[in-house]
Amino acid sequence: MSDPGPWMPAQTALLLVDMQNDFLHPDGAYARGGATAAPIAALPDRLAPVAAAVRAAAGWIVSTHFTLVPGKDGSPLISPHLKALRPFLGPGDFAPGSWGQALIDGLAPADLSVEKVAYSAFYMSRLEWVLARAGINRLIVGGIVTNGGVASTVRDAHVRDIPVTVLSDGCAAFDPAVHDLHVRALGAVAEIADCATTIARLEAAG
Repeated sequence: MSDPGPWMPAQTALLLVDMQNDFLHPDGAYARGGATAAPIAALPDRLAPVAAAVRAAAGWIVSTHFTLVPGKDGSPLISPHLKALRPFLGPGDFAPGSWGQALIDGLAPADLSVEKVAYSAFYMSRLEWVLARAGINRLIVGGIVTNGGVASTVRDAHVRDIPVTVLSDGCAAFDPAVHDLHVRALGAVAEIADCATTIARLEAAG
């Protein structure tokens, strides 16, 4: 997809999709459940320079936070498909306001944070409202997983006419082949660029 116009850093946000302790930290829920992958673990270090470039250019850092809402007995309300996929999730995991739900230290702090309950960060969340109020009209997207939260959020941004740059090496999936397939597919609705190219572009624009 061709780029629709010049970048204005003050109207641009790095959208960090689900870069949370419970997904990424060695003490988080996924690590305790044995659901880890080297490409995912490498993401904080890859995304940190992009976040620094966005901050230096006076852009925005927006983080999304997958959230499991506790029920009356403290057990999380979990969609059936997720319960089948990740049966190890339990009380306290991804809980609102918890350490596990928070943005991982290497990328914090975010300027804006949005809780989400499904793959897309736009689904039943305040993300669209927050972006509009902040004057953000362009997104640079990185995070996890490429075939889940990233792909769904990017496609939902596209139908809202929000230009998106997907960081080809700033996203990851548990299977590298799945990551590559979905990055190629997202080229139909978004610009695809690597982190180094994006940093250079931010420095030029800022």
